[in-house]
Parts: sequence; structure tokens; C-alpha cells
Amino acid sequence: MMTLLEKATIIHYHRHRIGEYESGTVEALGYRGEDSQSKRFETLAAVADLNGSSVLDIGCGHGDLKGFLDARFCGFGYVGIDQMAEFVMQARSLYGQRPSCYFCIADFTDAELPQADYVFASGVLGYRCEDPGFYFSMIVKMYLAANKALAFNMLDAAKFPQHPLLVGHDAEKVMEFCKRLSPNVQLVQGYLEDDFTVVLRKG
Repeated sequence: MMTLLEKATIIHYHRHRIGEYESGTVEALGYRGEDSQSKRFETLAAVADLNGSSVLDIGCGHGDLKGFLDARFCGFGYVGIDQMAEFVMQARSLYGQRPSCYFCIADFTDAELPQADYVFASGVLGYRCEDPGFYFSMIVKMYLAANKALAFNMLDAAKFPQHPLLVGHDAEKVMEFCKRLSPNVQLVQGYLEDDFTVVLRKG
């Protein structure tokens, strides 16, 4: 599991970026820019027709995925969780008044996740953790919360440069693990140079 020090380092990192880039910006979330965020969102949104479904957004940040999905789907329920109170407050102010939309301050590594048709996780598995089993245990946890599919992205170890906080992963090893969980696993690449998305469908 991730240690308290590792979690505190992540929080410190984002609070530093809030001070550097201004609250509410995608840079404060850790993205290079809006294009980097939107390409990840486009890949997640291509998983299925989300009309009338339920969505769980793990590491929701400012709730930008909610706004992205609202422009493309309707009638879906949305729950976003993030451990950064500053991010959740911003998300609530932007989207909290929309129907069937809820934001929670929670550490997804410890919290009991609510069930949803589709579980999305953008960026949450990109932080360093000394426990090599952490990432796989979180994939299992998120997959168990999904009724229909889980989609998450990771930085590609083959292309992502060394970083003091962020870490890339071996896409082939991640796929090998995910195929033990689901008979229907898809690897999506090419939307960004150093990122990949894995989709695990049920049934």
C-alpha cells in the first residue's frame, strides 16, 4: 500500500502547483495543459454510450470529466472522489448543482468505493509508490466497483522520463495482469506520446 509519507508528498505537490499555476487550472491538477487532459478524457469517453448510466470518477480533480461528459451524454449519474479538499471544493462550485452529481473528499486507496456502471480513473495511478503491488491492488479494487467496465490511464514507462514523483508503467505487464481479471481487455495507445489507457469490460 501507499505510505502516509507518499500520500503527503502527493498533497504537497498539488498544493505547490496550486500556488504556482492558480487554483482551478489543469496545471494545478498536474496536467501539462488542457490538450493533455482532453485527449485522456476523449479516450475514456469512447468506452461506451454513457447515456442513462452511472459513472464513478476516481481522482476527479476539479470535476472536469463531468463537464466533458455532459457535453456528450445525458441522464447519467456521476460521483467524483478526490483526496484534495481544494479540488473537491472547486468541483462542487462548478458542477455540484447539476442533477445526480456528487463530489466527495476521500482517499480512494482507503475508502469503500460505491458501485457504478463505469469506473474511470485518470492520473491516479501515476504517482510513485515503493510497494510494487499497490497499482495492481488498486486496479482490482476499481474493477470490483464497476458493473460494466473500468477504464484507467497510466504513464508509459518506455517513453515517460524519470520524475521525482510521477512514474511510468510497463503496458505489457499491466495488460497481462488485467487479463487475469477480465476476459475482455483493451489497450489504447497513440492519443498521447507517453500515456496509455486500459479498458476492462465485464461480461
